[in-house]
Amino acid sequence: MNLHREGYKIVLISTLLFVGILYGLSAMAAPQWLMYLLGLPLLVLYILIIRFFRNPERPADQTANGVVSPCDGKVVVIEEVEETEYFKDKRIQISVFMSPLNVHVNRNPIAGIVSYFKYHPGKYLVAWHPKSSTENERTTAVIKSDSGTEVLFRQIAGAVARRIRWYIKPGDKAERGAEMGFIKFGSRVDIFVPMGTDIKVELEQKVTAAETLLAVYK
Repeated sequence: MNLHREGYKIVLISTLLFVGILYGLSAMAAPQWLMYLLGLPLLVLYILIIRFFRNPERPADQTANGVVSPCDGKVVVIEEVEETEYFKDKRIQISVFMSPLNVHVNRNPIAGIVSYFKYHPGKYLVAWHPKSSTENERTTAVIKSDSGTEVLFRQIAGAVARRIRWYIKPGDKAERGAEMGFIKFGSRVDIFVPMGTDIKVELEQKVTAAETLLAVYK
């Protein structure tokens, strides 16, 4: 299992703490019941931390004009909305919620050139709050395909997720399904596609970053 670079420091600290606590208990000749009482929950927590920062390889769906999911999670929104930051017109919004148990690597939904990127500081409302898309800490990225179609997507922090990482900037060449960022400890990603786009997912559907086809634009 590959470990994401965002987790190197946290996993190292967790490993030292885990080993240190067990070593301390052993050195003090703690009774076996105490070793189990403290050791098992620590082991479960340690495994969860490692799983959170896992970074599996993901081959991207190659459907022509396809928009793939930028993250693992569950589809919680599919609706027509007014996108006010960049397009300033109507778009179809698809939102994917990530739980702490999901892989948290974020990936490009389409291939093309990054035509817009902006980081927004903000609040930390729960990720499913209606205003989290416009008031929470977030990033907004737009990728323009070779055909000229632009797809906007947002990394959105939540009540627990308070650290967003991104690795793209305007002018960069983006590959569909390639890593573009990371959100620590659960949140959501919103994707905005043109009106008339053929949506391929349903509400409550579980999706996988890069592999799940969300939509096909014209």
